[in-house]
Amino acid sequence: MISDGLAEILRLLRDETWPDVAANATALFAVDGIAVSANGGSGAAEILWSSEGIARGFEDLQLTLGQGPGPDCLAHGIPVRVPDLARVRADRWPALLTELPGLTMRAVFCFPLRIGAITLGVLTLVRGTPGHLTPAQGDDITVLARALSTYLLDLGDPLLSSLEDPDLAGPLPHQAVLHQATGMVSVQLGVPLAEALLRLRAHAYGTNRPLTETARDIVARRLRLAPDPHPTNLTEDADLTEDADLTEDADED
Repeated sequence: MISDGLAEILRLLRDETWPDVAANATALFAVDGIAVSANGGSGAAEILWSSEGIARGFEDLQLTLGQGPGPDCLAHGIPVRVPDLARVRADRWPALLTELPGLTMRAVFCFPLRIGAITLGVLTLVRGTPGHLTPAQGDDITVLARALSTYLLDLGDPLLSSLEDPDLAGPLPHQAVLHQATGMVSVQLGVPLAEALLRLRAHAYGTNRPLTETARDIVARRLRLAPDPHPTNLTEDADLTEDADLTEDADED
């Protein structure tokens, strides 16, 4: 049986009242931010919607680095709960954990949005202080993830969705900018789209700027990436080939 708080969130979700979904969800689950990302079909998540603040920043960081609990959740279709990022093994997400001193959050909880064996996206909740979810919160989040899975399935291709309202009225417009920039880099450098996205990630990481800001500069023609015979593949930092590393709770020292 779901809680009254979740029942209200599901009603708001049906009405697509995104600011109220965010406010109610963060209060019910005692977190500081919530984000929903969709499977872009290339093995990378694409931010469909997020609340302001640390959730959006963390999603952008994971997208830039290509590693973290969100990418793991998307790749393997299982929940990844990290009650304290400061206690995660250094070799699990090396690039992400290097950024930890500058982050304002400590706990991350990622739940796959699945229909059968297909993972459509990821629901991510972040908290500024360490700590586990309660069993009741975990049950409610599982139900919310199922509802969001249905929403994504009904939505179809999120890249073709309306991107008119930048103020939490739906999918975030910066994803359209990212795809446009990736296409431009692909044409300019004569490389496949997947490699163009890696080049964007590498440039953003190397210049210590958010990926979406870099993409906007590409689209506005304020920035043009130079050809590089050895593009940096940031995803190579992740070493999660062992099934033992893919437990629901991130391994802690």
